[in-house]
Amino acid sequence: MKAIAIDSAVSKLTISAKNDEFSVSTIFDIGMKQSETLLPAIDYVLSKLNITTDDLDYLVLSKGPGSFTGLRIGSATAKGLGLALSIPIIPVPTVDALAYNLYGSDKLICPIMDARRNQVYTGLYEFQKGEENDSVYRMNTIEKQCAVDIAQIVEMINSLGKEAIFLGDGVAVYQEKIAELIKVPYSFAPACCNRQRAACVASLGAVLYAQGILETAAEHAPDYLRPSQAERERAEKGM
Repeated sequence: MKAIAIDSAVSKLTISAKNDEFSVSTIFDIGMKQSETLLPAIDYVLSKLNITTDDLDYLVLSKGPGSFTGLRIGSATAKGLGLALSIPIIPVPTVDALAYNLYGSDKLICPIMDARRNQVYTGLYEFQKGEENDSVYRMNTIEKQCAVDIAQIVEMINSLGKEAIFLGDGVAVYQEKIAELIKVPYSFAPACCNRQRAACVASLGAVLYAQGILETAAEHAPDYLRPSQAERERAEKGM
């Protein structure tokens, strides 16, 4: 199966494409405008596999939460391609894909994305093997992605009593607060696997595709988890 995965939920845009044998990924770091970079990036990774958009079987998209602007750009691009090519979109929760960086870990996985306003986008996950001799791990969701205060998610971890590992851009912001509140053994993921990667979006997307979890391009919408700042300000003014 041939597919392309897009993660535009944060300022670091990542794209990954795969065919039946190989995959190619690219990352565009902070400072590059996603609206100007996304389509050329898609063309680039597809060209490295000697395929075109016409060869794609499905699209995988990090559906949110994250940057409202980034999510809208990724969503609009995926919807346009999906409608033009008549192929489905596999919507992958952004926090789930972030957790997939630590595939096979025996620890409680807690991704944290800085959501501003003293909140984080987060969730809790663990990996387990389905059968005794199974070589494939399955990711179980203990707490699905949500927007909460950092103290709330640490309290959940403490109540579970299991060693935890944190990753994501929220670590740098809340590292001291975590150390102050946590009561179980914990660690922070190294830099090589603590940020969003389209390769993880693609891998988790393939699992969801096999399970029949997909939607049409017309059905797709980003999952912001909470209102935008403009919407909050209008609500506060009673508009």
